[in-house]
Order: sequence, then C-alpha cells, then structure tokens
Amino acid sequence: MPGTEPRGAPAVACLHADDALLVLAKPAGLLCVPGRGADKQDCLSARAQQHWPGALVVHRLDMATSGLVLMARSAGVQRALSQAFAERQVQKRYQAVVQGCMALPADSAWGDIDLPIAADWERRPLRVVDAAQGKPSHTRWRVLDHDAAAQTTRLELEPVTGRTHQLRVHLAALGHPILGDALYADAATAARTPRLLLHATRLAFAHPECGAWVQYALPAEF
Repeated sequence: MPGTEPRGAPAVACLHADDALLVLAKPAGLLCVPGRGADKQDCLSARAQQHWPGALVVHRLDMATSGLVLMARSAGVQRALSQAFAERQVQKRYQAVVQGCMALPADSAWGDIDLPIAADWERRPLRVVDAAQGKPSHTRWRVLDHDAAAQTTRLELEPVTGRTHQLRVHLAALGHPILGDALYADAATAARTPRLLLHATRLAFAHPECGAWVQYALPAEF
C-alpha cells in the first residue's frame, strides 16, 4: 500500500486481496487499530481502509509483533472469520527467538505449555500466570534451531488458545523470554535487539465464501 504511510513509518504490504478479505503483513511497531491520543491514530486498519474502504478488523497482533493479519471486507465475512478464530478453526503459527537453549521435548517433536493467564490489574496491560484466577491457556512449541554462541533458541509456536500476550507470558514463565520483549523479559534480554523477535508466520483457514482451505505464509526477517 505505497504512499499511505506517514514519513518514516514502516511500510505495509498486502499479500492477498479478494472481494471477501485481505491478508496483510504488519511490521513491528505498528498498531493494528487506533489507540488513545492523536499520536496513535496511524495503524494497520487505517492504512488498509485508505485502499479498501470499509475493511474490518478480525483479529490483532501486539504492536511489537510483526506478521500476518486478516481483515474482512464485509460485516458478514468479519462475523464468519471471527467465529472461526473463536472456535479454533484458524491455524496460526509464529516464530520467536528466545533467551537460552530450550531442551527438546523428551517424547515428541512438540512441547506444550499449559499455564492459566490472567490480567495483572495493578500493572495493566500486563498479563500474569495465575493458577487461581487465570483462564486456561495452551501453547505448543518446537525447536527450529539453537545458537550456542548467542545462547538463544529459535522456536515455532502454535497458540491453541488466544489470550492477550499469551506467547510472551508463557515463554517468560518458562525462563526463556523472547528477545527484545520490553514487557516480560529482564532488562538484559529486552536490550539484546531493537525489536521484539516474535513474528506471525502462517495463517490457514477455510475461505468464508467458497469454503476452500487457504493458507498464507510470511517468513520472519530476523
């Protein structure tokens, strides 16, 4: 979507557009929807609506996270896609680089994190693992690569549930925070990179109009 971004802002690319939906590539540092204040009005949805008037938000990524985002081009498609997300019919994959060398699961290529997450009301918008008040939260993970020299691990992640900050909270709770995470990592880990090393790499779902299974991929740039 050239020509719509404020000067100096990261560009936004469209991977796919049809009469029903848009598949956009959100850069790190860009809001999905407007925030509070005049300085937070530039966002992915506003840029999309300049090219596709009436485009509607279906789901969001954190401002610090990059990767694939869907938008709907009608209220009916928005409802259908929102329902698909709510019923876990959309397959989502992420990549992250975390502090430390995570061990491979003993009996499977994939590991599971089942830790309930609740709002940390005294430190909003942060979230916290809370066995008493938290909602069930499930993340699957597998190791893609170890960097022994840097003492980091590249992971593929599948959020089975969709809690706010779920991947960031779960990995920090295991003692392997994501590099560049200013909210959940220690100061040294947060300072290792200028951005959060978390990226939404894949979305797969049944197209809301024709029913065909479609999938989109966007490699991480880190």
